[in-house]
Amino acid sequence: MRAKQLDRAATRALESYGPELYGFLISYLGNEADAAEVFSQVGEDLWNGLPSFKLGCSVRTWLYVLARHAAARFRRSPWNRRTGESHLEELVELVRTRTQPWLRSDMKDRFRALRDALDPDDRSLLILRVDRGLSWEEVARVTLGIEAPDTAVLERETIRLRKRYQLLKDELRRRAAELGLLGDRS
Repeated sequence: MRAKQLDRAATRALESYGPELYGFLISYLGNEADAAEVFSQVGEDLWNGLPSFKLGCSVRTWLYVLARHAAARFRRSPWNRRTGESHLEELVELVRTRTQPWLRSDMKDRFRALRDALDPDDRSLLILRVDRGLSWEEVARVTLGIEAPDTAVLERETIRLRKRYQLLKDELRRRAAELGLLGDRS
């Protein structure tokens, strides 16, 4: 009975947030093949971690934590392939087909190239805050990588991220101006 409840919960979480999470992984990792591999691992991590999930944050935020952890493991060990259950593979394929086409496309415009040139952590910050609309607290939870951090730690991380975000915006504006992407703003 409990296994069926966990299966339904994992399936619902991936159906609800899978397309945006997969899109995040494509942007974060830089290619669809790596994103697909990591997304499969996120599904396994979700299944394995669901019984101990304490609701210290939203399921959406927790999934981003799982995605960043899985991406970090993948980067450290890219040959580390894991196999999942067949229903998970089918769900991964369904999510891939529902992900926005511009995130899956090979066509890159100059703004995309500008973003892709960023450090992965800076790229992640932009994706989580701008593209996904996560609150500063949610972004801090994702970057800290823990479900329920101490309030003071969470507040310090939120302040640090806001400052980093402002510096990042300034840097992107400068680079975009150098590339002539902003036009004349006199």
